[in-house]
Amino acid sequence: MAGSIQYVLILEEGLEAVGIHFPHAYLHIVYSWAIIALLIFLGWLGTRRLTLVPGKSQNVWESLIGGMEDFVVQNMGEAGRKVFPVLFTLFIYILFCNISGLIPGADAPTANINTNVGMAIFVFLYYNYWGFKLHGLHYIKHFTGPFWWLAPLMLPIELISHLARPLSLTLRLFGNIRGEEIVIALMFFLAPVLGSLPIFFLFILMKAMQAFIFFMLSLMYLKGAFEEAH
Repeated sequence: MAGSIQYVLILEEGLEAVGIHFPHAYLHIVYSWAIIALLIFLGWLGTRRLTLVPGKSQNVWESLIGGMEDFVVQNMGEAGRKVFPVLFTLFIYILFCNISGLIPGADAPTANINTNVGMAIFVFLYYNYWGFKLHGLHYIKHFTGPFWWLAPLMLPIELISHLARPLSLTLRLFGNIRGEEIVIALMFFLAPVLGSLPIFFLFILMKAMQAFIFFMLSLMYLKGAFEEAH
């Protein structure tokens, strides 16, 4: 905690030195920008010299992106290629945000509920955008049930269900990431280094799983929007 406070003070002093007054409450935005810059740099590093015989960096990106794209296509069909860039961007961004919370003195942007709200609302708008784009006004049939006489019952139920999705995405990611950071901080305090290392590596796996769960739920929402209403 002391290291985190020290980093925050140094960052705030640096921003104020160049005339930028950035409230501490919005520091998660700075971490988000840093992670975005890192991902852009890694992407550039992996694609600056594309060759038929890939190097280590290119091979890592090709394996990761190719595997994830195949997974999306298997679940959504060829139409999944249209939305894969957005889904993969969400996954890799959330993954790096989650793991950044394990760096001493840093704080995961996804441990701030505002970051997760923004992504959840985007997913909600994005899959509904595709629904209306592909089906026009017929997309409304997704909310009214298979028979017209069920519409008065199904419409409010479906609307509540869809409106609850951003809340579910937000709270699931926020609760897990914030909870894990609290636990690992306590572990370092109660049992420094040796007692915390197994939990530390376990949390790396759990944070990767949380990124994949957000990715998977977004994929399922998009798959539903792409399907014809029955």
